Amino acid sequence: MAVFSHISRNFCWLPAAEPGVSWGRVLAAGFHQLPKVSPWERRRKGDGQVTGILLRSKQRQPLPEGHGQTQQQPAPNTPGSVRALPGNRVKSLREMPGPSTITNLVEFFYRDGFSRIHEIQQKHTQEYGRIFKSHFGPQLVVSIADRDMVAHVLRSEKSAPQRANMESWKEYRDLRGRSTGLISAEGEKWLKMRSVLRQKILKPKDVAIFSGGVNEVIADLIKMIQTLRSREGDGETVTDVNNIFFKYSMEGVATIFYECRMGCLENEIPQKTVEYIEALELMFSMFKTTMYAGAVPKWLRPILPKPWREFCRSWDGLFHFSQIHVDNKLREIEAQLERGEEVKGGLLTCLLLSKELSMAEIYANMTEMFLAGVDTTSFTLSWATFLLAKHPDVQQMVYEEIVRNLGKSQVPNAEDVPKLPLIRAVLKETLRLYPVLPGNGRVTQDDLIIGGYFVPKGTQLALCHYSTSYEEEYFSAAEEFRPERWLRKGNMDRVDNFGSIPFGYGLRSCIGRRIAELEIHLALIQLLQKFEIKTSPKTKEVKAKTHGLLAPGDSINVKFCDRN
Repeated sequence: MAVFSHISRNFCWLPAAEPGVSWGRVLAAGFHQLPKVSPWERRRKGDGQVTGILLRSKQRQPLPEGHGQTQQQPAPNTPGSVRALPGNRVKSLREMPGPSTITNLVEFFYRDGFSRIHEIQQKHTQEYGRIFKSHFGPQLVVSIADRDMVAHVLRSEKSAPQRANMESWKEYRDLRGRSTGLISAEGEKWLKMRSVLRQKILKPKDVAIFSGGVNEVIADLIKMIQTLRSREGDGETVTDVNNIFFKYSMEGVATIFYECRMGCLENEIPQKTVEYIEALELMFSMFKTTMYAGAVPKWLRPILPKPWREFCRSWDGLFHFSQIHVDNKLREIEAQLERGEEVKGGLLTCLLLSKELSMAEIYANMTEMFLAGVDTTSFTLSWATFLLAKHPDVQQMVYEEIVRNLGKSQVPNAEDVPKLPLIRAVLKETLRLYPVLPGNGRVTQDDLIIGGYFVPKGTQLALCHYSTSYEEEYFSAAEEFRPERWLRKGNMDRVDNFGSIPFGYGLRSCIGRRIAELEIHLALIQLLQKFEIKTSPKTKEVKAKTHGLLAPGDSINVKFCDRN
């Protein structure tokens, strides 16, 4: 979900120098500087055993530099190799292929690679294989584009999985005296926040209560579509549906998180909402600038102030907006209590009443979750609309399923969605083709053997979800839009594929998944009940582009034709 919620963390494999590192020192030190003896070899004990991995050496002599050893059965509590190499030989990171620092510099800074992260991911997978390393100065990242290896990494995680380095996020929060939230926190603090929030929004039954509020927002969305298409010559085309769904998503998330309406779908949008939208758009527009924010050493900031200044300014606006809405709800609750009234409400009300989180933690979590909640819904709805317009046969099957189970006008709720497996399959297939997060980041918490390579504790990993989503080995006709691939063919059939996990997996999976699914499912159902979505003369091929997340690279223009 969110623009910056995933830039530093989920795109950790992007080239970025560690904070405080001089580029002059980096370049002078050499682009591929690695220890002459691998961490795997350094950890070798005198009896031929490597910590956490059982090895037996007949001669008990150190291996020549750069050579691997023969892997036997891993010791207990140690994940084993995912894909055994010939002879079960374990290789060191020095032997792992990957692009050079010069290649990365040219690709990202000269060829505008920041907008093509997903394409570069596929390119590197084709060139170097399904596991490869990337260097940019002192930063080493191991990228994994193999379904089984990804599953191995995620299933090996501890109770508090660690994502990528987010020093710039933490520095901003320290500078302003703010708390970290669920997205930026790590360790025990993250675990505490997760345990509190998961009780409110993690299960489908928990978010079902939001159906009524979301449906009210959808009614306004349909009115806006009708208004916008009336301004076109054919009376049916709506240009730039991305913008409409962005406003719908903001309004829907505000209804759930802040328990209020923001006015995003009104003809005259309130000024405070306009300011928030501007702060959010700033994050999109300055994606490349933001990538430099953590890379620019502190001593260079007086000379190159813009990245850090803009980074802080955008966060200031987002936190300010969130604090206004949290404080408004708090005053409302206090007034009700003073009058002796029973207080009822949603997520924010529960957090304020329970006091399980401090006010600083509530501000931080509402800011980060709101930010994260907007883009998943808006981008995915835009892509789904585009795909359904281009595949009328699929759209017709989905429409017939809706009419068969709900009729042409019944307003759906969360309990109705399980009756519509095709609408759920459309969402899954859309996210396979256009995952909001092309990649996900992790930091290894133990020594691991991945794909036959020894990966020491503390190594940054990039899980290349976009690349695995297009592998023919995992998905036949992977380039094609085929929602039916996700339908179960019987009670024993389970569609469970680590090749496409757009919401992540395990403890660190997206906590807002059920909210996003609710907003998307209910919106698609009602849009298809009301309209037949078609291509128009203004419809053009739209490629994906990376703006922190995977977004439409151009406006999506389609027809919304009234159904008979």
